[in-house]
Amino acid sequence: MGRKDFRKIAEIARNDFKSAFSNPIVTVVLIAIIILPSLYALINIEACWDPYGNTGNVDFAIANLDNGSSYNGQNLNVGNELVKDLKKNDKFNWTFVTEDELRDGVNTGKYYAGIIIPKNLSENVLSITTDNPKQAKLEYIVNVKSNPVATKLTDNGANTVYTTLNAKIIQIINLAAYGKLGELQAGLAAGASQLASGGGQLQAGAAQVSAGAGEVASGVGQVQGGASQVKDGASQVQQASSAVEQGASQVQQGSSDVQQGASQVQQGSEELDSAVDPSLIPDGPVKQYVESSSELAKGSGKVAEGSSQVAQGASDLAGGSVELAKGSSDVAGGASQLADGSVQLAEGSLSLAAGAQLLGNSAAQALFTAAGSLGATANQLSAITGINETLLGDYFYSPIKLDRNEVFPVKDYGSNVSPFYIVLSMWVGALITCVMIEPKSSAGTKYSAFEMYAGKLLLYVALSILQACVTIIGAHFLGVQIDNYPLFIFSAMLVSAVFMIFVYSVISAVGTVGKGIAVLLLVLQISTTGGIYPIEIMHSSFKGLYYYFPMTYAIKLMREAQLSVVWSNYWPPLITLLAIGLVTVIVSVAIKEKADKSSKYFEEKLKDSGLF
Repeated sequence: MGRKDFRKIAEIARNDFKSAFSNPIVTVVLIAIIILPSLYALINIEACWDPYGNTGNVDFAIANLDNGSSYNGQNLNVGNELVKDLKKNDKFNWTFVTEDELRDGVNTGKYYAGIIIPKNLSENVLSITTDNPKQAKLEYIVNVKSNPVATKLTDNGANTVYTTLNAKIIQIINLAAYGKLGELQAGLAAGASQLASGGGQLQAGAAQVSAGAGEVASGVGQVQGGASQVKDGASQVQQASSAVEQGASQVQQGSSDVQQGASQVQQGSEELDSAVDPSLIPDGPVKQYVESSSELAKGSGKVAEGSSQVAQGASDLAGGSVELAKGSSDVAGGASQLADGSVQLAEGSLSLAAGAQLLGNSAAQALFTAAGSLGATANQLSAITGINETLLGDYFYSPIKLDRNEVFPVKDYGSNVSPFYIVLSMWVGALITCVMIEPKSSAGTKYSAFEMYAGKLLLYVALSILQACVTIIGAHFLGVQIDNYPLFIFSAMLVSAVFMIFVYSVISAVGTVGKGIAVLLLVLQISTTGGIYPIEIMHSSFKGLYYYFPMTYAIKLMREAQLSVVWSNYWPPLITLLAIGLVTVIVSVAIKEKADKSSKYFEEKLKDSGLF
């Protein structure tokens, strides 16, 4: 670095302050330089004080064409109801016109926007109560080219109409459903009564089943006794059948013997008849004897033949007796099994009767319980359906209430954006000051680059502090919310001084090029410092620059100082701004000592052109 004669630095500063009051014109210009930056901040803050609170002056056209409809014998016109609600709403200057007037007005710019309520609005709204519900529609017409902000405001107005109408529709639908609850309550109460009656009948039937069960039990005893007798008789039949089979066998054997003897007698008779011819024997006792023997032989043959037939019949009868005996035995066995089945059937009937009694009693108890539950539910619904319908409509209009809990509340929009505009005005003030009072070059003077830099810097810093004071006073009288005045005053003066040091140093170091750099930084910092819009919604290129600009940290510092400080948020930007000021001084002095003569030459050439 060059020579550092602090007396020369003081001399330069003293001469500058003396010059400020030596000429009234200079004094007026300096006062203007001090006041102008504050006007930049205060005018913008006032303009943005409550932009959304003044939308009541914005015309918003409404054309209601709704013909209405009927529900449960009552006429309903949703369009008229909407118009009534809008007349109570002061968010916009609602203007009620015809459809043609609305379309023409929006087209010519007389109205920023408008909504047409169709003829079938009520009909479509009430279609929810039918089997063919239809969506109700509104026609929103907006003139987008008229004003970029106005269209956003009218979008908000359209949303107001949309929300109001939907709330009204929800009230209609829910109140209709509420009426159905009353019908349901009556039906449940009647059902409970019927269930209780049916339970009584079931209980009576269960008593009859119980009485019948006693008779079934008595019958079961009789069936069991009869079954025992049947089984005994079946056993005797089977034993007799066995004896019949044995006798039949003997009969068949005897029949066979008789048939064999009869065959022999018949054969002997035939031999006797062929051996003696009575006609050859003289009359007398012998002839009579022979004739008698012959007749006897013939009769014996016939007897033998008859005996053989009788024996065959006896044999057939014996065989039939065996079949009959076997059938009797089978019948007896079946009777025994039938008796067993009868006993089982009787016992099953007894069990069934007992189960029927238990089921009847259980079903009756279940019906009584269900009737009690339905009755209780009906009573609860009765309590619900007894609610005042006006209160119920308010509930359906807003069934959930959102309680807003503000952390560090700000009373108005102007106070909320004031940190950005105050900081921006301080950068503008530094730029105006350095343009109006150009930093000097040390070339051709008795001062070194450092002495010239430091000596002139004092005047600029003093002007920056005065600019901050005017802005602070103006903010106070404007009504900007300031929660911590000492911290706000300190922070405002610090930011103004750091910005002045930065802009002064850049212009002092590189002259006119420095002015261009200061203007470029102003333009970039408006969009990349998150003063109005969150940096998260900005383009990625702006996000990357966010942390490299002084205004980013100045806005954070002013916001904490003005709107309730959180010290962990206050210290980092404070330290960063102090570091920016210190680094700017060091770097600028180093550049000025190297480039001061070149910068002086560049400035002279610009002046020689007659344009600068």
